[in-house]
Order: sequence, then C-alpha cells, then structure tokens
Amino acid sequence: MQLDKVIAQNIVKRTMSIINCSVNVMDHRGVIIASGNPARLNQLHTGAVLALRQNRVVEVDEKLAEKWNFEAQPGINVPIQYLGHNIGVIGVSGVPEQVKSYAELVKMTAELIVEQHVLLEKESWNRRYKEEFILQLVKGNLSLTEMEEQAKFFSFSLAIPRVVIIIKLLKPSIDSLQQLVSYLEQPQFEQEVAILSLDQIIILQPFTIFSQFDKQLKKLLPEYYLQQDYKIAIGAQLERSVHEQLKVSYHTAMGTLHYGLKHYPRKTLYVFEQYRLPVLLAGIADSWQAEELLKPLKALFQQENAQLLKTLQYYFLSNCDLTLTAQKLFMHPNTLRYRLAKIEQVTNLSFNKIEDKLSLYLSTVLA
Repeated sequence: MQLDKVIAQNIVKRTMSIINCSVNVMDHRGVIIASGNPARLNQLHTGAVLALRQNRVVEVDEKLAEKWNFEAQPGINVPIQYLGHNIGVIGVSGVPEQVKSYAELVKMTAELIVEQHVLLEKESWNRRYKEEFILQLVKGNLSLTEMEEQAKFFSFSLAIPRVVIIIKLLKPSIDSLQQLVSYLEQPQFEQEVAILSLDQIIILQPFTIFSQFDKQLKKLLPEYYLQQDYKIAIGAQLERSVHEQLKVSYHTAMGTLHYGLKHYPRKTLYVFEQYRLPVLLAGIADSWQAEELLKPLKALFQQENAQLLKTLQYYFLSNCDLTLTAQKLFMHPNTLRYRLAKIEQVTNLSFNKIEDKLSLYLSTVLA
C-alpha cells in the first residue's frame, strides 16, 4: 500500500475540516504530496524523513525549523501506518505545544481514510473480476475446471438454475449505468449482475425468483425509469448443466432482444418463449438453407408485390385466422381471400399443402 495524491488530498481535506490548522501529508520518501498550503507541494520534509526513519513522532519548533533551513515548518509529524508498516507521515503545522493534542486524532483519521480506500479498492477489484467471470460463464468460454474454481472463489453457486435477463438502456450514460448496477446489486434481489456494454446489463436470476417475474417486473428497475428508457429481453429457461444452461439462456436472450428491437420496437419486454421460432431461425438467416427457403418469396419482394408480402405476414401473425387477418388489415374477407390466391399464383405454393404452407411461414420469419 502506498499513498497517492488523491488519498493524501482527501486526508488533508477531511482533517482540516476537523481542526483549524494546516495539514500536510508526506509519502514514504518524506515528500509533501498534499498540503493545506499548496506552495509546499513536492518539497522534501525533513521532519517527515526523520519520523519515517526512526518510526516516532517528531516535534519541530521554531529553532529546529531554522536549523533545518525551514525544510520543515513548526508542528507535529506523525507516521501513518497500514498493517504495521509506515506508508507516510501526516504533519500538523503550528506551535507544537498547541497542536500536540490534535496529533493522535489526525493520525487516526488519516489511517481510517487509508483503510476505507483499501476496502473500496478490494471491493472494486472483487466486483470487476466477478463480473468478468459472469461474462465468460454466459458466453461459454470457461472449461468445467475453470468454472468450478472461479465459482468457488466468488461464492457463486453452480447448483442454482438461472435464467439470463438483458436490460438495454436507450439513453445510456456512465452515471446512469453505475446507478442502475448499484440498484440491481442490492441483496434483497438475490441475483447476479454484470455490465455487458455501456448500454447493456446482464442479470442472472434464479428460476424460483423468475417464476414470479410478472410481480417483480416493476421492481426490476427503479421507479424513476420510464418505459421509453429501456428494453428487457428474457432468455430460455433450461434444465441443463449450468455450463450449457447459462450459455444457451444468454444467446437466446440476446437473439430475442435483437428480434424484438427489429420487429416490435414499441414493446418494452421481449420473452424468448413468445418468439422461440424466429429467434432460433435467426441463426441461419444468412445460410444457404435460408436462401433456398426464401426462393419462393423472391417475387413477393418486388415493389409491385409489397402488398401481398404484408398480407402474408399478417396472415401468419394472426395464426392463419382469416377474420382476424382481415380486421388487422382493415379489409373485407373476400379481398383477403383474393390476395391469398394471388400469393399462391406468384409463389407456386399452396396453403392447402402442409409443406408449402410451412415453407411460406418459415420464409416470412426469415425475411
């Protein structure tokens, strides 16, 4: 542990708010790195050097300061320790007899600030590496041995089945991201959290909690978050080994998010179970298999047939219900029947043949 200028300046600020005296903080070499008198910065403090070498409190009066050519001003200089080792010196400027009573108080304050900084650094380190572990876990980049070792280190139970939830912020900022993560990591939520990117957060939520997700949805984000500020995608729930479970749940959540943003931009919540087939087919969208499936619809992609393509999409979105499709398209059922017949003519596929109908449906999904 070494004092840096940020910690030192914090010590000066805090201690000077307690006592009405100028305070200096010197590093392990005895150099002033923070001071109530900025003109003294980066100077070697002879009293601090002596305090470090002899591990004792050094009092400097006017005569001693003059003897040292004022490389130290009158005051009290006390070593700062961490885990029994001197890491610097804190000096209180003034007549030694007058400021002596402050010495222990200032030393204690400084050491508490150092301990707090170390704890925060440790917490930050633990959080950063646990977050990296979660990201590698859901992406399937860890071997079984690595997964078990790191899970044990971070007290992450591999026995608990979890589902992956992705939150996408539509108006992201570093502050809003940090605030949201702090909110989501509250102990009562019993979930694991990791930052995926500046605008995306991953949540690993146990099945037992997720089963009541409808009730918890309102609590998932702070009350001040408006629906237009975020999107939520929920991956697959799988009863598999944790290695495969989280990997598949993550990829399905990400696929569901992409599909939802593209096809249902006005919705806030996208659940994999609702879009299972199109999300699963998205993986072959650029393959030769998809190209073959789309061949019958090529004629429908032409500008003059755009109306027919829209009709076909609404037909399948309405579960092949003629009445519902006609209502959604604001047309007479006979007009809809005419268009469906026209689609059969253009594609050379028949709605009465199960294989042709499946081809048409899969084509609309891939398109």
